[in-house]
Amino acid sequence: MFQEFVDERIEGDGATLFVRRAGPQGAPPLVLLHGYPQTSAMWHGVAPILARSYQVVCPDLRGYGRSDKPASNASHQPYSKRVMANDIVAVMRRLGHERFLVSAHDRGARVAHRMGLDHPDRVAAMVLLDIAPTREMYAGTSAEFARAYWHWFFLTQPRPLPEQMIGADPEGFWKLKCFNQAHGNNPFSPEALTEYLSAFADPDVIHASCEDYRAAAGIDIEHDDADQGRKLDMPILTLWAKRGVIETCFDALGLWRQRAERVEGEALDATHYMAEEIPEDIAARMSGFFSRNPIHAEAAE
Repeated sequence: MFQEFVDERIEGDGATLFVRRAGPQGAPPLVLLHGYPQTSAMWHGVAPILARSYQVVCPDLRGYGRSDKPASNASHQPYSKRVMANDIVAVMRRLGHERFLVSAHDRGARVAHRMGLDHPDRVAAMVLLDIAPTREMYAGTSAEFARAYWHWFFLTQPRPLPEQMIGADPEGFWKLKCFNQAHGNNPFSPEALTEYLSAFADPDVIHASCEDYRAAAGIDIEHDDADQGRKLDMPILTLWAKRGVIETCFDALGLWRQRAERVEGEALDATHYMAEEIPEDIAARMSGFFSRNPIHAEAAE
């Protein structure tokens, strides 16, 4: 995977992140953010296509994969989406990118949402895959949603309950959760799956990823509430799975229009792991959207 990509570790904002990157110098910078319980390997089908036209940066989020797993605290603040977003802004700045494009899936898309609110001068446009806003999803919880996204409620339980239960069989938990979300199928390449399972065998990754969810149910919502109705003002494309929970339980476009000034989107014929099921389609949609919403570098000055 990721032939012609450089692998390196780059200092973020309190955590050093593992990063894969490639692309022609002078091309627009584009950061790709992964979801739970994955790593930057989820972009193996999309990133090489985009790297023909963009400087593509694929980090492992703090707490995941080969990135640092900082100690947490009672408020779970080190795994708030604000802190995780600050890492990404710092990494991109160290690479010389003051303003950039963002494409993100799942938890990474929640990081992207916060990054767009906290750093609107840095994010030129973003594509968000298979999420609705976190606060609104919790507020709109139904029995159907709770059954389908049971892990949202399990992972937020106090330590060590989920850590201990997952740690008894990390591979079994990973496959149960992810294959179930793909309707019982395995949409992952052998190489990517090996990386995911190897990373998730680390007890520190298990704990950090639980902290990610604990933060989402608490401090992240506090940050959202403090925004007092402020919206994302950069162009947003949201794509969600026609065979997924966002389609069946939420009005994705309606919810995003409450949180963003300029948003478009549609459901695609895929499950939650669309970037690995239909990578060519995802890459084409990202490229088309970004070509219509190019970076204007002066906005970051």
